[in-house]
Amino acid sequence: MKILISGGGTGGHIFPALSIANAVRRRCPDAKILFVGALGRMEMERVPAAGYDIEGLPVAGFDRKRLWRNFGVLWKLWKSLRKARRIVREFNPDIAIGVGGYASGPVLKQAQRRGVPTLIQEQNSYPGVTNKLLAPKAEAICVAYGGLERFFPAGRIIMTGNPVRKDLEECRLSPEEAKRELGFDPG
Repeated sequence: MKILISGGGTGGHIFPALSIANAVRRRCPDAKILFVGALGRMEMERVPAAGYDIEGLPVAGFDRKRLWRNFGVLWKLWKSLRKARRIVREFNPDIAIGVGGYASGPVLKQAQRRGVPTLIQEQNSYPGVTNKLLAPKAEAICVAYGGLERFFPAGRIIMTGNPVRKDLEECRLSPEEAKRELGFDPG
């Protein structure tokens, strides 16, 4: 099985993506997993540190305050779409998973064009622009909050919750100990 995971920019996208990859690796140790992120962003360090390969795209987000700066953004988007097309063609994934952030846009769009099934993992109660644009052609949209039918096709939404890192699942502290450790009143 070959799985392409794309997205990032913040830990809110990267850590769920790594949790997904780790869960796949536990269930299918022979699976090939490739990440695609944005050059110069946090994922370019965090993903390799977790033991996964990553490709970087020159993609950047739109500047909503200074619209004149978006000419460069459009050029980067065009270059990212071309590179994403090459990555999807060469890696030939069985599924492409987008976790949000502008890096997932070109990758999932190219995967959808090639007929690769796509899955969106939305961690937030209010989805980002990229996930909203990709949703109509996604096979499934995994969410952590109810009420997202107003943004996504209702028949494709699956309530999964947010993926968490294995070390968080294995926490041995009691709720009271955890509260004390974080400086809160255990009561």
